[in-house]
Amino acid sequence: MSAPVWIAVGLLGGVGALLRFVVDGIVTAQVRRDLPIGTFLVNVSGSALLGFLVGLGFTGDRLVLVGTATIGSYTTFSTWMLEAHRLAEDGELAAAGANLLVSLAVGLGAAALGRAIGRQL
Repeated sequence: MSAPVWIAVGLLGGVGALLRFVVDGIVTAQVRRDLPIGTFLVNVSGSALLGFLVGLGFTGDRLVLVGTATIGSYTTFSTWMLEAHRLAEDGELAAAGANLLVSLAVGLGAAALGRAIGRQL
């Protein structure tokens, strides 16, 4: 990768992370539940967007910049795991399990749906 692509990865990564912070904050403020709905929506929407880009045929630098840098920093595996761990630690085992299983199932479905939509365009 060229130096401009590396610089763009850093900049777009920052944009994705800020977007995640904003979306999660807005959702959490509106929903006001103990369940991590903000993280769930961020990860599902990111899965759908990444699937869509792959369906459109993004490869190479375009996929690195938009997919890995932007969407990769927008979604958050580590926060998802930490939130599930915290639920379990607080004795909310059913909520922790639901968070993990529902997020995984819906995320995979969103990625598949995004990819299918992208292929049609």
